[in-house]
Amino acid sequence: MNDNRGDNWDKTVDVVVVGSGAGGLLTGLIAAHNRADVLIVEKDKLWGGTSATSGGGIWIPGSDQAKAAGFEDNLDDAFRYVRALSADNVPDANIRAYVDNAAAMLRWVTANTRVVYTAQPYPDYHAENPGGSATGFRTHLPELFDGKLLGDDLKTQRFPSPAASLFGYLNWTFAETYELLYRTKGWLGHLAGNMAKYWLDWPFRFSSRKDRRLTLGNALTGGLRLALKEANVPLWLSTPMQELVRDGAGRVIGIVVQRDGKPLRIAARKGVVLAAGGFDKNQAMRDANAPLYRSAQRSGGVTSNTGDSIRAGKAIGAGTVNLQSAWAAPVFYVPGEDRGRLVTIERALPGCIMVNQKGQRYLNEAASYHIVGQQMARRELEHGDASPSWMVFDARYRNQFPMGPLLPLVPDWMQARGVRAILKKGRTIAELAAAMKVDPATLSVTVARFNAGAATGNDPDFRRGEAAYDKMYGDYRHQPNPCLRPLTDGPFYAMPIYPGDIGTNGGLTTNAKAQVVDGDGAVIPGLYAVGNNAASAMGESYPGAGVTIGPAMTFGYIAARDLTGAND
Repeated sequence: MNDNRGDNWDKTVDVVVVGSGAGGLLTGLIAAHNRADVLIVEKDKLWGGTSATSGGGIWIPGSDQAKAAGFEDNLDDAFRYVRALSADNVPDANIRAYVDNAAAMLRWVTANTRVVYTAQPYPDYHAENPGGSATGFRTHLPELFDGKLLGDDLKTQRFPSPAASLFGYLNWTFAETYELLYRTKGWLGHLAGNMAKYWLDWPFRFSSRKDRRLTLGNALTGGLRLALKEANVPLWLSTPMQELVRDGAGRVIGIVVQRDGKPLRIAARKGVVLAAGGFDKNQAMRDANAPLYRSAQRSGGVTSNTGDSIRAGKAIGAGTVNLQSAWAAPVFYVPGEDRGRLVTIERALPGCIMVNQKGQRYLNEAASYHIVGQQMARRELEHGDASPSWMVFDARYRNQFPMGPLLPLVPDWMQARGVRAILKKGRTIAELAAAMKVDPATLSVTVARFNAGAATGNDPDFRRGEAAYDKMYGDYRHQPNPCLRPLTDGPFYAMPIYPGDIGTNGGLTTNAKAQVVDGDGAVIPGLYAVGNNAASAMGESYPGAGVTIGPAMTFGYIAARDLTGAND
């Protein structure tokens, strides 16, 4: 929409940010610290976006935290590593901007908010590639955050993903995940203590199901939200953007939103930043652009991610790139839930395999979820036998470890109704195959071949457990290969697993300053995009844990500084 009239605005600010994930919140906060009058608008009634539902990890090369942990990173190595993995149509300048500014962004967050990150010994997903880090310390995770500091605003923060919380309400850290996974000494007491803190949080418990002990993505977005409150930056919920407004010269000068049932025109003197996520839950946009990742329902993205801002940008001539791409992932889907559940750790643990509908293995189950998700999606496209595939595991696994929503130590009949509906069981492999509607002979041969290799710690077909990333999620107590154990103990179990994603990552074309450009590469003045609103600098790759939120925050940092003149 073009409109050069300056006298018909309902509200005027310096900067409007559309979206309240980590990228949007940080963009607004930095702009406010640079003396801009900022307004953040959020389509949904809840704030935090997909960031709040995530693990909150960020991939930051060369950070102060990594150096303090004894890891001397090299930014040229990090650039070389990402460049080789990213798509050819992603400019060097965009990757370089990310690598060169990520540590500075985290340094700013550390100095200006109560968000605390620590570098983790978490290997890059392709650590064996040139420039990759097998020892980790590029992935950073947020520390606990006290949600009581948010007051009533905590009640409108998005809950974590069901895959990142216990019983759908109890928050946990990654350290606590491992404590529960391996049931280390004192695990039951710690769990009981955390549950007691939750249920005895009176009187808050009578008005909200939220756990005020914030972890992971809730800790990140909670800390940013508190900093915004302290800076008096307003966040309007239930305020979807309808269109962008330009002046006669083509500059974006504001937006139109819907608020309280009526349109409002908001002027932005310095710029508009689009940070409203991808088109995860828009089935029509998936069908048109990303047919490899078919199901909006089984995407792990939040329901409000329907691509509104991408369409608004296209409507004024913005370019788009890599719309066919997504952050691929294998997911469990529990009937009745609004998203798929990311499957991260379970696939690498000993005592399980993944098979297609023919009963055959076709991939390394322990590879990064992006690689596994891509392989599943391509297998389904080419052979039509991978959606769903099946996670097959034995009674020993069932008693030791969770399998997505299926909890160990809890009898089958006590599991949630939706979980019982998808769980298959058999006294023998052949009986399980019949329940799965898979050829018993084929599945029996598959299991026998896998078992023969696993007994010696080898996977001759797919080399599971050889890469540094594979081993990280294996059972360190099991040797010689922490990812491999024969499936021998009946009864045997299976659950359907689907090629899915945790969000789309193609979007508006941006430059190294996070400015949106048109189809010819010319900057659209006054318009920026970050996070999954913009085409990712990672292309169709996933170099390491945190390359979704890390770039969202880093390009938010870059955009806020550029539109407020901090780099001049």
